Amino acid sequence: MTDHLWPAPTASDPVDAVVTVPGSKSATNRALVLAALADDPGYIRRPLRSRDSTLMADGLRAMGVGIESTLNSSSGVPGGGDAWRVVPLPLAGPALVDVGNAGTVMRFLPPVAALCDGPVSFDGDPRSYERPLGGVITALRALGARIDDDGRGALPLTVHGTGCLVGGTVTLDASSSSQFVSALLLSGARFQQGVEVRHVGDPVPSLPHIRMTVEMLRAAGARVDAPEDGGEPDVWRVAPGALLGRDLVVEPDLSNAAPFLAAALVTGGTVLIRDWPRHSSQPGDQLRELLTRMGGSVEPTDEGLRFRGTGRVHGLEADLHEVGELAPVLAAVAALADSPSVLSGIAHLRVHETDRLAALAAELNGLGGDVTETADGLRINPRPLHGGVFHTYLDHRLATAAAVIGLVVPGVEVEDISTTGKTLPDFPGLWDSMLTGTVVKG
Repeated sequence: MTDHLWPAPTASDPVDAVVTVPGSKSATNRALVLAALADDPGYIRRPLRSRDSTLMADGLRAMGVGIESTLNSSSGVPGGGDAWRVVPLPLAGPALVDVGNAGTVMRFLPPVAALCDGPVSFDGDPRSYERPLGGVITALRALGARIDDDGRGALPLTVHGTGCLVGGTVTLDASSSSQFVSALLLSGARFQQGVEVRHVGDPVPSLPHIRMTVEMLRAAGARVDAPEDGGEPDVWRVAPGALLGRDLVVEPDLSNAAPFLAAALVTGGTVLIRDWPRHSSQPGDQLRELLTRMGGSVEPTDEGLRFRGTGRVHGLEADLHEVGELAPVLAAVAALADSPSVLSGIAHLRVHETDRLAALAAELNGLGGDVTETADGLRINPRPLHGGVFHTYLDHRLATAAAVIGLVVPGVEVEDISTTGKTLPDFPGLWDSMLTGTVVKG
């Protein structure tokens, strides 16, 4: 075994743990953008501190935003605790933004850069060059931005900001990523004419993420019209206006709770996720229903959400178009089920951190599984699995899926478990703590 392989721990008993998962990546990165564009300073409390959120904060700092970390300190912070204090300052270039392989950073920050006074260049990991970005580039040009990308419609690129953007109405195809819509909405209140985004094409995936964007914009004082309010289908509007500096507490990342809940299911144990909100726009909130259908039971409590496995794991037929980020862990659980599963509506996962459908099929089959790709998903026929190397393709959700398999299949070795740092810092430590029955603090 080489140094980059992590021996996935096998559970000798049903897990029984209390888990505190870190803050939501989606909420943290949206909050950073909104705070940077606000008229007054604000606080983001209990943020996710991971590679993706650090890249977002560093990108905004490069454009002139003041972001002060108060990690493990209550000095100067009302209420104390872990927080970022964000001080909006004049946006200016020249600046260089490293997006890594973070979809939110590569899509949310070019509209912010268009408001800078000066050029802002964007670059990232090799995989970031392959991820869809053309919709944002084309839309920004239609709204008045000047962008140099050598005709690629992808990274690397430079946004030549002039200190303002006209804005107005724009039509785009967001069928490859809901982030195209969110990117324009988040900065839209600062455009001179606001923004009206009209989607044309196949259905937009991951609509809960757009609903999260709308809710957070409204909480920051923006006037937003959205389809779910009875407006036109596939049309979102943000009126021009000021954004409020806020004191925001970030919800736990419910999607990152997926491997821990799955651990309870596949081992027949119990996991309590602390501080699970009673209402949430996060896609991960659908784990309650999906994993219950696969054989578990949920109980909301004052402390959080308690999830119990029953000792049996059932197959699942589900359209995951709105919650594609849950597919890797659900596929891992399905490979351990007592009946076949069909996961559909997730063709867009082929252009995420990696081609997640091809990767899941290859890696689960490499452990003895029977997984085939369909036009828009996966068909999984459970078979006895064996140990082996599970490659992660630098994809954090592939790594956590492999850890779930390893709980009940001895000998699973996960390549580059450190990739989980994208959204779950110290995942191996959290996983070990869960297995020892101690309180898991993310």
